[in-house]
Amino acid sequence: MALSESVTTCLSPAVRYVICDLGFEKTETYNINNIVSENGEIHWQAITDHVCYLESDRIVDYIKSIRSLGPVCESVNLHFKSMTKEQFVAQYALWFQWTNYTELFLEVFDVLQYTQTTEITLGLMKLTSCLERALGDVYLLIGKDCPFLLRDLLISEELAVIFGQTVMNVLRVFIGSPDGLNLRNVLWHGFASPQEIPVKYCAMLLFLTAGLGQLLQTYLLQTKCTLIHRPYVTFISLEELNIFPLKHETLSLAEELVKLSNFVLKMMLPFWLAALTAFKQGRYADCMILLLPQLEVGLRLLFTAANKCPNRLLTAEVSFSIKSMLAKHLNNEEINQLPLVLEEPTMASEFLWDFLNHQEGPRVRDHLSHGEINLKTFPREVANQILAFAVTLLCRFSDEDMTAFKEHVGIKPLMNCASCYRSRFHPISRLKKQVLECMKSIHLWSELPVVPEEQVQAIKGFEGNAEATSAFVLKTSEILSQLHQYLPHNCYSSDDPMNSDQTDRLLGELCDMRICTLYSPRSVLEILVVLRKIIMQCHQVSGQVIASIELRYKQWINKTLRSRQRQNYLRMLNSIKFLSPVLHLILVLITLELVNIHVVDKKNAFDYHQYLKFLKSILQYTENLVTYTNPEKNKWDETMELTNKALAKIKSFSDKKLMLMQLAA
Repeated sequence: MALSESVTTCLSPAVRYVICDLGFEKTETYNINNIVSENGEIHWQAITDHVCYLESDRIVDYIKSIRSLGPVCESVNLHFKSMTKEQFVAQYALWFQWTNYTELFLEVFDVLQYTQTTEITLGLMKLTSCLERALGDVYLLIGKDCPFLLRDLLISEELAVIFGQTVMNVLRVFIGSPDGLNLRNVLWHGFASPQEIPVKYCAMLLFLTAGLGQLLQTYLLQTKCTLIHRPYVTFISLEELNIFPLKHETLSLAEELVKLSNFVLKMMLPFWLAALTAFKQGRYADCMILLLPQLEVGLRLLFTAANKCPNRLLTAEVSFSIKSMLAKHLNNEEINQLPLVLEEPTMASEFLWDFLNHQEGPRVRDHLSHGEINLKTFPREVANQILAFAVTLLCRFSDEDMTAFKEHVGIKPLMNCASCYRSRFHPISRLKKQVLECMKSIHLWSELPVVPEEQVQAIKGFEGNAEATSAFVLKTSEILSQLHQYLPHNCYSSDDPMNSDQTDRLLGELCDMRICTLYSPRSVLEILVVLRKIIMQCHQVSGQVIASIELRYKQWINKTLRSRQRQNYLRMLNSIKFLSPVLHLILVLITLELVNIHVVDKKNAFDYHQYLKFLKSILQYTENLVTYTNPEKNKWDETMELTNKALAKIKSFSDKKLMLMQLAA
């Protein structure tokens, strides 16, 4: 029998006892009127009295507290079930406004009436992420930097001041502490199946959120403060995320695949089917909230099988995340086998790092689970890609013969895309993108309007330094020719290194080369930071040159330039004759170093620091160029001396053969 069919729970025995049994051991009932008044005012002391503490100090005894609060949760659940939607809205809607998402909490009330297990889980996940975001907004009433982790947020002094320590202790029984129910983490990491989360805990968190709203209103009235909600995170450059061509018919195939694939734990099947339904209905945030934890479950299943550690499938430990499952080594320093399993026919690890972990990627799971995204406007483009990627994993990992599925017109394009996926959000990939964008910007210089040479000659008092410019161009050409010796095999090499079109072609080929992005050591990442800063400064210089030339030419034509401004304009035209090839030289240098970036890890400490010092000197040059080419500075003459020193440094370092491209040759 496949492991995906034999597993009946992903909760360790201790965690399962806490979540599924502990809160049901006390069977007495509580009069709801002692907990909440007829007009919906929540009596917090009736709740906080049930939080128990260790005798030695005021540390929460989570086991006793969960046991004591169990009947209270049941009373609240029955209270909500006895209410109509109109009654609930009249009594509680006002107290959800502080979350900036009242309608979500009204939806959770609706879900409680029908108790469909997948919907309860979905509602609880949305509730906890929204609650976390709202608590962060409250924290910022008196705090500065909001903690990233819910656990740290709930133990902060700031929230204890606003809500009271005993109230925060109640919350920590349900979320934010690994010693409590820890509902938020258990759900978002995919450890709980639909049947394992008691409905009454969802009802209780809904109730507590309203109670927090009441306490907050009192605090705001007393302090005359105003609660300000932070703006949501928005996904930018959605066109970069357009990778997998997901067709409508693929969704029907996916419903069959989830029932056959070993990537899916059978007890989690309802989550997969609910995610597909949500996508069809255009509820893209719901689709992702349901699907992402199941991707983690499937990866955990593969991880435990590949590394022969089945016990880790049954551990609700917070640190056992997707990031740790994709790490190069296990805790015992042995090689992690999961990436090897994923890499053979696909670039799955790179996709997962891109969409979930890399800082410049969409980081979908982080943003959703921390309530940072507007669920109502979650883009289809993002959901489309993650769902399509999930389909490729469903196909890949199965004992069944999947040939018919893999060759289907709705699946085959996805499998092809997965097999040749390249990282888009690793710093290496971002640097490539920066180089190409900067290259295009500099290319525009040749298309800019300039004053005819005869008009330049007619200006009295201006003498262009043609000899110096020619000397710069010659020196740049010599260095470029030297660098061309270290081009990778089969890479385009020009007989004329100063030809900008041919240089652009070379840069395109270099940026198209595959460079390993997984497991980049610290030294590589540190160098990448400097390289990216250099290119960013070069791009800014180019942008400033373009803006200045366009403006000054227009003013020249309109004869609105004063005498000194005309002189500065002509100096600028003279300077860009050598700046353009120099910037191309820097682009080629940086890109060749990027292609050989992993050689840096082989340098000894002294050579590494010398190399870093060299790159920082180039960075300093480009930063100074930004200053000198600023339209408000107009220090065009100074750029010549500045560039002369920079070229000398590059030539000297190249002669010593200390560059990565030279070490790799």
